[in-house]
Amino acid sequence: MSEINPVDPLEAVDLEPEAVPDTSREFWRIYAAEALGTFFLVLLGCGAAIATGADVVATGLTFGIAVIIGATAFARISGGHFNPAVTVGAATSGRLAWKDTPVYFGAQLSGAIVAALVLFVVFQAVPGYDATGHMGQNGYGDQSGVHLAWWGAFLVELILTAVFLWVILGVTDERTGVPHVAPVAIGLTLAAIHFVAIPLTGTSVNPARSIGPALFAGGTPILQLWLFILAPLLGAVLAGYTYPLLFGRGTPAVEGSGLFLPKAVTTRKPRTSTASAPAYTTYPASAMSPAGTAAGDPTAVDETTQISPQGGSSYAGGAQWPQRIIQDGWEWDYAAQQWKPLQDPPPPA
Repeated sequence: MSEINPVDPLEAVDLEPEAVPDTSREFWRIYAAEALGTFFLVLLGCGAAIATGADVVATGLTFGIAVIIGATAFARISGGHFNPAVTVGAATSGRLAWKDTPVYFGAQLSGAIVAALVLFVVFQAVPGYDATGHMGQNGYGDQSGVHLAWWGAFLVELILTAVFLWVILGVTDERTGVPHVAPVAIGLTLAAIHFVAIPLTGTSVNPARSIGPALFAGGTPILQLWLFILAPLLGAVLAGYTYPLLFGRGTPAVEGSGLFLPKAVTTRKPRTSTASAPAYTTYPASAMSPAGTAAGDPTAVDETTQISPQGGSSYAGGAQWPQRIIQDGWEWDYAAQQWKPLQDPPPPA
């Protein structure tokens, strides 16, 4: 009988499930965080609307507090969107890849629908309760407290969603430096938005929050859902596009995110051109380059780099970079260590 060779220990380790990265684990964590956060938002917010007869203060504060709770608990996992409009705004502004958005959308819709189902079942225990038109749904026209026309409702939802997204993008910008304040600022903003819009549209600014209750309210609320899906998403695109346009980026845009943005607001290095690269001036390694790097390498700049009064780049010893490096409309910024759009073209030779 031939001898059976034992399994190589290294091969045995490779066969263990733990040795293979489980990409689905992160997927399900994000899904669970977004579903639970949206569930809390709809359950508490719409629950308050049903229980109090859409009292403006009680309902508005409940929605805001629900966002604070959800963001504090789950933002570290998924970013704490709980709203398709927030997800669209994040992707448009360059903070989330579009390929990741279906996970967020699916989780948010499922959380909202399950929460609305729970409310529908619970309030059946109230004598005389009729879910038709009494699920905390959104509406315009005769479904609005002030009979707001559809175009007015559209503008209200678009503008308030843009305001909401501008605040979110601002307080979560890493340059702001107050990450612990973000959930409170976002929650208070949502509460303030509800104070304004509850009498007008019931306040959506969140397609998932609108879809869940409307499915159980039936009739006209379902027919009017198009507005409470389209207007918030357009408001999110507006805010997501204009925030980096106006205020720039703290970090380069995530690959596969964003819309077309002028080069003036992006900090990403341009793609390598097939044309010949511009020649670099060679500098003495002892004076201009960190140890171990090639002289003349534009990335070989140590932490002593400073901005000179003339706008050029200089070292602590006073040495200057005598030649600008320009390629395809971009210029290497030695001080910032990144490519920036060419602002001041060199004079013709």
